Order: sequence, then C-alpha cells, then structure tokens
Amino acid sequence: MLVILGMIINLCLGSIYSWSVFKAPLKAYLEGMGQTITASDLQLPFMIFLAVFSIFMVLTGKYIERYGPRKVAMVGGILCGLGWLSASTANSIPMLTVLYGVIGGAGVGIAYGVPVAVSGRWFPDKRGLAVGLTVLGFGFSALLTANIAGFLNAAYGVMNTFRIFGIAFIIIIFLLAMPLTFPPAGYKPAGWTPPAPKPGAAVSCEAKREQMIHTKSFYGLWLCYFIGCLAGLMAISISADVAKQAVNIEAGLATMLVGFFAIFNGGGRPVFGTLTDKLNPRNTAMLSFILIAVASLLIYMIQTVPVYVLSFAILWGCLGGWLAIAPTSTATFFGTGDYPRCYGVVFLAYGAGALVGPLLAGYIKDTTGSFINVFPLVIILAAIGFVVAFMLMRPPDLKSKA
Repeated sequence: MLVILGMIINLCLGSIYSWSVFKAPLKAYLEGMGQTITASDLQLPFMIFLAVFSIFMVLTGKYIERYGPRKVAMVGGILCGLGWLSASTANSIPMLTVLYGVIGGAGVGIAYGVPVAVSGRWFPDKRGLAVGLTVLGFGFSALLTANIAGFLNAAYGVMNTFRIFGIAFIIIIFLLAMPLTFPPAGYKPAGWTPPAPKPGAAVSCEAKREQMIHTKSFYGLWLCYFIGCLAGLMAISISADVAKQAVNIEAGLATMLVGFFAIFNGGGRPVFGTLTDKLNPRNTAMLSFILIAVASLLIYMIQTVPVYVLSFAILWGCLGGWLAIAPTSTATFFGTGDYPRCYGVVFLAYGAGALVGPLLAGYIKDTTGSFINVFPLVIILAAIGFVVAFMLMRPPDLKSKA
C-alpha cells in the first residue's frame, strides 16, 4: 500500500514533465496581452522549477526525520498545489517563474524524498524494486498529465488548467500522505535475515551526511548520477526535434512517440532498481553507461525510424533508471539512518544535470546547425561515467572514522 501511495504522489509531483504541453497556450495567452515571448522565455519557469526542486531536497531532508514523513509530505503537497494554483494568476514570465517555478518547485522538493525514504525503510530486502516502483509514478506522469493538460487547455484555457491542477494536487497529496509512516526501530520483514556482506552490494556503514560527503564513494555516485542525468536529459530534451529534423517523422507522430518513450522512463526505474539489488550499484551504473553509449552511437550513425525508436527508448529508460540507481545506491552505501539528508545532497546531481543538459543541447544545435551532433558528446559523457563508476562506485570504508 505504501509503495502504491508513493507512486500516486509521485505521479502528481512529476507533472512538471508535462510542461511542454503548456508552452504554446502560454505563449498565445501572454502575447495576447501585448508581450513578446521567446522559446527561451518559456523554458525559464521549467528550469527554475527543477533547480529549486533539487535544492529543497537538500534543505528539507532532516525534517522528514524530525517531524515524520506524513507531515512533510502534506506540507510539500500543499506548496506544490499552491505553485500551480497561483500560476493561474501570472501575467508575465518573471511572475510565472516565481509562482510556478519557485513555489511549485519547493513543494515538489519537500515532498519527493518522503515516499522514497518510506519505501526504502519498509523493504530492506527488496529496496531497489520498492524505490523503483515508488518513483515510477514520476516517470509515467508525463504520459498521463500531459494528455489531461492538453484536453483541459483546449476546453477551459491554460490558466484554468493551472487552477484545476493546483486544487487537485493539494487534495490528492494531502489525503495520500496520511498513511505514510516509518517502520519501528529494528524492523525486519517477516522471515528475512540481512545477507552477509558482499563486495559492492551490502550496506557497509550507517553514515551521517557529514560523514558521507568525505568519502570517495559519495563523489563517485554524485558524478555518475550527474553524468547519467546530463546525458539522458540532453537526449530526451531533443526527442521530438530529432524525430522531425533528422528522421523526418511527422510532427503529430513525433509527439505521440514522446509519450510512448515516457513508458520507458517510468519502467526503467523498477528495472534498474532491481538490477541495483542483484548486480550491485557499480555494475548497474556501468551497464547504464554502456546502453547510453550504444543508443547514442546508433542514432548518430543510422537515422531511420526503427533505430530512432529503439535508441530513444533506451535513452529514456536509462534516464529513468538513474532515478532508481541513485537512491538505492545511497541507501546501500550509506544506510538508511540519515537517508533523507544523504539522498538530498546526492539528488543535487539531478538538478545540475537538468539545468546543464538542455542548455548544452541547445548550444550545440545553435553552433553546429543540427541536434544530431549532440550524440557524440553523449557518447563521451557515457565513457567518462563508465570509468568513474568503475573507479569510485564502491562501498565506503568508514571503520577507521567510526
């Protein structure tokens, strides 16, 4: 039940990924008020939302332990909904950026870590699968909320859509947060005995955040998470553009395919979460970078529809996979005693990748004339990620500092 509740909460929080559906009606609405709106202007609320999201993951982690998951999730859900609700009053991009990007992003940052922490505590025997299923809702969100938003935009207008989403998120997240709780101290699933330590697989310590940030394992995980998100977000942010410009797919079909790829973004989370349990974090990270490199090489060398669909399904799946690899690895390497604060710092890698990736992809397009030239850089990033994972993603040794 707790995993399902977390999945639905993340479905609401992940509605940020439906932002592209709002851009055209927002542009028309604001230009109808006499303003000049560029494509970069429309990216600003989205980028600030993701940046504030990742920052508040760090700032609020300790409060999950202090006040409990229920209260923190409720506060985050209310702020998330207020961000969407207040966005319906915006009459400019700067105002929308503050109301939607800052308030909404803060709400998502506060609430996002709660279901992940709860699932990780209740399922130490299947932590990767439980966490992967919990964050699956965030990946699948675009598939559902984008279609709902498209219908509401057409029927009621973009500002009313913001209002409807805001009210719905406040009610849904508040109600679903009520049962969220941590297990009692010393809890173990019935019939489960913690396995004997295996190299790279089992928890080697229970670290505080202050201890974690002084280990090579933390820097290896952070860098790999950053590279995985940077490479993935660079690729998926141009999915529709590559379809239309390089593969000559009709615009309507290109949009449908982006929705199809969202299935892999969501499905990659439980798959890679389970692999992290089975193979260990280091080997799963290296596997993801191999897949990213192969997919990027395929689409760069062979620009046909079947290759495009295969490559981008892999790229979206690997990006979603890192949203399970990273939280599972954090718990595996550093334990769950200070997990919300620890993963908050690790999650900054996602925020950094979310800011740099799309901007870098746009810069490459502007300087080279084609989005297809993004993929050699993605291949290089994947190779760097593979080396970093091999060298640094190992269990930390804090015995000497215990």
